[in-house]
Amino acid sequence: MNSAAAALKPRKSPVQARSAATIAALHTAAIQVLTREGLGRCTTTRIAERAGISVGSLYQYYPNRDALLAAVLERHLVGIAAAIDHVCRECHGKPIPEMAPALVRAFLAAKLRDREESKALYAVAAERGGPELVAQVQSRMVAAVAAMLASAPDARFDDPSITASIAFSALVGPVRALLEGHLPAEIDGCLEAQLVRLLTAYLQTYLRQPSARRR
Repeated sequence: MNSAAAALKPRKSPVQARSAATIAALHTAAIQVLTREGLGRCTTTRIAERAGISVGSLYQYYPNRDALLAAVLERHLVGIAAAIDHVCRECHGKPIPEMAPALVRAFLAAKLRDREESKALYAVAAERGGPELVAQVQSRMVAAVAAMLASAPDARFDDPSITASIAFSALVGPVRALLEGHLPAEIDGCLEAQLVRLLTAYLQTYLRQPSARRR
């Protein structure tokens, strides 16, 4: 492990309910400070104050602010990945018209469960260690989608991993644009339907063509 990666590692993992509660409080406080103050003013002092604990207690678990924020980001991303893993297992062997809507709904439910958290963590994802963590978890999600696509009985993909990468990116982009206010507000109400149409149309280009009937 290099020094940069080591600096982002927690000092210790919670082994007791009290420790787990403290870490949960720190994670919640970090999101609240990020949302209200922005990344530039998100300090360990403010986070500890918001969580109702001392800075010294914070440092028992995390060596610095970046390590704490990396842990918050990881928890967020792993939660989304778990939702994607689940829906991909549920849809294994199902046809494309069933896979696409299920994948869209699962991603939106996970990503929009806490919009303020998702929006605030975009800034963290761009910071030290963030891009690597995002890439790692995204690879896990793309692999799950690729395995699901490969099981479709009505489609044939030359490279399921490439298709899965494009499909997943097609979901990520519009959701980020929505959360950051780059899309008209009225799109919020129809985003799911639009993404289902987009993803279904793309995946259906790989549908198996029926064999020509013999005369």
